[in-house]
Amino acid sequence: HSFPTRRSSDLLAMRALLLTSCLLQEAAALQLPARARVVNRAPAVRMAEPVDPRIEQLISENKVMLFMKGNKMFPQCGFSNTVVQILNACETPFETFDVLSDQRVREDIKRFSSWPTIPQVYVEGEFLGGCDVMIEMYQSGELAELLEKANAS
Repeated sequence: HSFPTRRSSDLLAMRALLLTSCLLQEAAALQLPARARVVNRAPAVRMAEPVDPRIEQLISENKVMLFMKGNKMFPQCGFSNTVVQILNACETPFETFDVLSDQRVREDIKRFSSWPTIPQVYVEGEFLGGCDVMIEMYQSGELAELLEKANAS
């Protein structure tokens, strides 16, 4: 028998979906709090020590901004990769900032949002949360709805 061959792009897409599925299952197994998400208008709080001004600029200039480890073409951690895959699945344009490339931004973004981990997603200036929140919002359909509204404005 001869089996149909798949193009390499099809194989890469299938591998990405499989990886995302595995990461979603792992995240679900963590039994995260039912609702960790806190939506804040950025900036959430003014700190005694100012945060890097690029943070506010990036958030205000991009409808969907992802602070992550790596970039959307080459994520450097599983959680960042999962968020990239979710945003790609929603077919929404987004920009990224690689926190591994800048230690100051890496620390300041955590203080800016009062959220201790990376990745962090902002939509229209609002902090949504990290990987667990994005998974939850994606699965409920809330993320697609929010992104649709943001892209329409």
